[in-house]
Amino acid sequence: MKRPAVPVLALALLCSGTAGAQVFKWKDDKGVTHYSDQPPPPSTPARTRVEVKSFTTGGASVELPPELADAVRNRPVTLYTTADCGGCSNGRAMLMARGIPFREKTVATADDQAALKKAGSNGQLPLLLVGRSKLTGFEQDSWDVLLSEAGYPAEKTLPVNYQYPAPVPAAPPPPPPPEQPTRTEIDAVKPPPPVNAPPGFQF
Repeated sequence: MKRPAVPVLALALLCSGTAGAQVFKWKDDKGVTHYSDQPPPPSTPARTRVEVKSFTTGGASVELPPELADAVRNRPVTLYTTADCGGCSNGRAMLMARGIPFREKTVATADDQAALKKAGSNGQLPLLLVGRSKLTGFEQDSWDVLLSEAGYPAEKTLPVNYQYPAPVPAAPPPPPPPEQPTRTEIDAVKPPPPVNAPPGFQF
């Protein structure tokens, strides 16, 4: 008797609503395959069998090599940049050349500047975050050392069909205020006055 393909359905649901997220796949000690948007617990045996699927803004599912997937999970990379910044352009190009998955946050407003300082910079750009470690300014040797210490492969192993997420503001704009109902809409929901109401009656 065939068992229902519940994991496949679960993975499909995760894919449909988590663009830009990750799904972890692993087997427990009984050989049961699990899919989750959270990494397996530390007690999970045979962690080398954990696979990470990245769902990018392009909607394509890309399976990362195990060493790279572990580094992305344990010490994700974030790059803060701004326009007309040579070091930012060089840093971005260096990360892509080495095949490092990263998220880019741009600094253009006062709110972005505040977010940059909160992230650990004195205002200098670019700012590279690798897990909890940070480097300000671009210096290739220092960036290479930090990435290697974080477990990222020295040579590019990123799949050719991987799509980097689009840059986002360091301080995302607040959501727009809810639309206020018009007078016509307000009047439409008012109950009619009682049949015997006196002239000029109001609720």
